[in-house]
Amino acid sequence: MRLINLLLAVFCCASLQAQKINDSTISGTATVIKDERIDILGKKMAEYNSGLGTVTYTNGLSSAKGYRLMVVSTNDRPYAMKIRAQLYQMFPDQKQYMSFQMPNIKIKFGNFLDKADAERIRKQIMNTKLVTNNIYILPETIEVKPPKEEKE
Repeated sequence: MRLINLLLAVFCCASLQAQKINDSTISGTATVIKDERIDILGKKMAEYNSGLGTVTYTNGLSSAKGYRLMVVSTNDRPYAMKIRAQLYQMFPDQKQYMSFQMPNIKIKFGNFLDKADAERIRKQIMNTKLVTNNIYILPETIEVKPPKEEKE
């Protein structure tokens, strides 16, 4: 019985052929009928996507794509706090971001729009021998302060 089923399957498969189409014989045109609102929606989506680089918050800060320095990732809390305090003394105008991801305390530093600025500050910190390990430049969404308007 198995032999008969097998022969029947082989015979059926052998008799099947793929349909062949000669590309040179296909010609014609296609007419697309669409709603105008699709174009309007596409333009709005493009405007929205181009605006994703900067989003304004209600507190006056905005965010943008930029860079931060990963200064410390350690499980030694007193060491992390010492580094954090010294960074505040050296760079009081830069923000620090401290997070705890078990078992490590991570300190990220700064809001840099340009990678060159981040690299310059990274070299300054490395030259002070404040941190003994590597400092990494991380691409992140950063906070950007709006430019101060001149008072008239």
